[in-house]
Amino acid sequence: MDQFWENDFVVTAGYYSVVILCTIVFLALFELVTRYRNWEEIKKGNLSVAMATGGKIFGVANIFRHSIAQHDSLLNMISWGVFGFILLIIGYFIFEFMTPKFNIDKEIREDNRAVGLISLIISVGLSYVIGAGI
Repeated sequence: MDQFWENDFVVTAGYYSVVILCTIVFLALFELVTRYRNWEEIKKGNLSVAMATGGKIFGVANIFRHSIAQHDSLLNMISWGVFGFILLIIGYFIFEFMTPKFNIDKEIREDNRAVGLISLIISVGLSYVIGAGI
């Protein structure tokens, strides 16, 4: 049975499955902290929400990519991935705090594409910094 769990295909499928599950959970948590409903807005064609959500998905995936590369057990990979996600969500709140002249969520919900693009870039950029640290 040990050979089964050490098989590269099984290990890759395991990491993949866990990251998909974590991504779904993390997107649900992001949905709780934003003032808009991601999938409803995307269905309406809101490109700003799509960009912001895409940045979050990429950010989470990139953090887990680094976590998988740096840690040799599934539990360590998950722990560091969760820690990275927490840092990413803190980055979201810092972005909101750093823009006191307008409300990020309101602008994205109203399809302000400039804000949606900056949100995407911040999520992607922070994911690289977070990934390098984990």
